[in-house]
Amino acid sequence: MVRLNEIRQNEVAIELPTTSDAGLIFIGRIRTPWTNRLDCPRQGRADGPICQIEVDPRWLQALDRIDEFARIEVLYWLHESRRDLVQQSPANDGTTRGTFALRSPVRPNPIGTSVAHLISRDGNVLLVRGMDCLDGTPLLDLKPDRTLFTPIAPPQPGDFQTG
Repeated sequence: MVRLNEIRQNEVAIELPTTSDAGLIFIGRIRTPWTNRLDCPRQGRADGPICQIEVDPRWLQALDRIDEFARIEVLYWLHESRRDLVQQSPANDGTTRGTFALRSPVRPNPIGTSVAHLISRDGNVLLVRGMDCLDGTPLLDLKPDRTLFTPIAPPQPGDFQTG
């Protein structure tokens, strides 16, 4: 079950830094039927409810030709998520994993992503399916779904390689 702010058995929290490294600009808000985290789905579904992405009118030109894509990546700020857990127990069974090994919304920078199916656009408002965030969630960015693009070039000599 989704939790609010408790620490489960074997989870570990840290003290957060007092300052931040970067500023973000919220470019709009996402309207969904969910008003609390306990009702919100864990993953968006293509057959889920129609949700509305309201882009601030100053970014209207940035939406030019977005409706040419069937799917868009939506990046948003999970404004009600805690940010201090480094070990989490998502199954609440005492077994933990590191935060970066999970898709949990609890993370140092709670950025959520969904691949949404674009239904329509009317000016600065997009109707989509596939969201999994609370009503009023701040919008960070929109991008065409990356699976719609192919790599520009094959690996080249001198490219960074690990190992």
